[in-house]
Amino acid sequence: MHIRLGGAAGEVTGSSYLVETSRAKVLVDFGMFQGGKLADQQNRLNDWIPAQQLDAVVLTHGHLDHCGRIPILATLGYSGPIYCTLSTVEVTRVILLDSANLQESDAERSNKKRIRAGKPLQYPLYREEDVEQIMQQFKPVRYSAPREIAPGISIRLEDAGHILGSASVEMTIEDQGKRRVVVFSGDVGPKHAPLLRDPVTFSSADVVFLESTYGDRDHRPIEETKQELLKILQGAERAREKVLIPAFAIGRTQNLMYHLAEMFRNRDLAKLPIFIDSPMATKATEIYMRHPAIMDDETKALAARKQLDQDLSELRYTVTREESMAINEVDQPCIVIAGSGMCTGGRILHHFKHNLWRENVQVVIVGYMGHDTLGAALVHGAKHVKIHGERIVVRASIHTLGGFSAHAGRTELLEWIAPVAASQPRVVLTHGEPGPREALGKEIQRRHGLDIAYPLLGDRIEL
Repeated sequence: MHIRLGGAAGEVTGSSYLVETSRAKVLVDFGMFQGGKLADQQNRLNDWIPAQQLDAVVLTHGHLDHCGRIPILATLGYSGPIYCTLSTVEVTRVILLDSANLQESDAERSNKKRIRAGKPLQYPLYREEDVEQIMQQFKPVRYSAPREIAPGISIRLEDAGHILGSASVEMTIEDQGKRRVVVFSGDVGPKHAPLLRDPVTFSSADVVFLESTYGDRDHRPIEETKQELLKILQGAERAREKVLIPAFAIGRTQNLMYHLAEMFRNRDLAKLPIFIDSPMATKATEIYMRHPAIMDDETKALAARKQLDQDLSELRYTVTREESMAINEVDQPCIVIAGSGMCTGGRILHHFKHNLWRENVQVVIVGYMGHDTLGAALVHGAKHVKIHGERIVVRASIHTLGGFSAHAGRTELLEWIAPVAASQPRVVLTHGEPGPREALGKEIQRRHGLDIAYPLLGDRIEL
């Protein structure tokens, strides 16, 4: 029995684990590598996946770095089930169709230049028809309900509190007279976050695969972060400035809407026009509204009396390209929330292209920016950036707010693993860059005396 790392080993994208026994093969997550010059190449090197021999796939949640390569399985001949929560099925379909559309558009645009230059054509990783084909293989699983998914392998999903439908996985593996319990944390959310319930942990395991994105630090307290955002927005209102916020369409956008509604409700801020300039975020918000049962009690109460609808009366969803372009002509203070979260694509790039060079623009970074992304360049104070091949000077004010993260910080990760640590599992730290995951590992080892592994891409963990 062993588990092979197919991504997120020493980095934060490409999450994937191949579980193999003498009787079964199960894939947990199959995420896309994002950012960096090698990302596209890594996404295309999938010969290590025995797609036609897989018994099952388990998906922790619908973010692209966890689900983004799943349609490739269809092209490799996988025809088996994919298990996840019902809301993750819905979220994943939105994410993957958007990904396929962007890839096809990028390939079409690139190939016009390649043909003129005599270069080989570029092909997308997958197309929309591949997404539609693989979505037929998804099988919803309820939280806390054990499910056998392959010979000798069963799973139990618990709420990870990261985005709607996100789950941590308890996998029980029996093979050749041996029994092992392996926990995959997925992405663990922070406690007391808006909309979602707090993450659930486990009581015992033989091996724990734990994310370590923020293993070296805690986030700024949410109340301080909200006050900082409020000051930026109040200043933009007074100076009649535009505020651009790149945000993940699923999770971060809905959290921001919640906090803005609260500011308007408390009359801390005048009701500024808000543009949700992301078709994906629009669809994701509709999915959130369809699943109130898995939200926290406060959100259920607000939804029951339609309070959020009243608070966000100035909110506008821009779906078409023309509606998005029209935002450039808005001559009043406003808030534009657009994808993608790491500024690697999507409509935020067009808003940056039209506004980064202006002095009367505020850019608010509210999430993690992967290495070598445009968002990371802005966070680190770049004076110029390149967008769609054009060099753009950065005159806009750039603000970085760390408290809105959908990931647990260092203290919360340590709290999450504490109950299971008593069973003395081996801990495998993934989904984190070297510094954060090593810092987390040393603290877990100091507190609990556990064996810590720091695998690299392609490594095998023996069970």
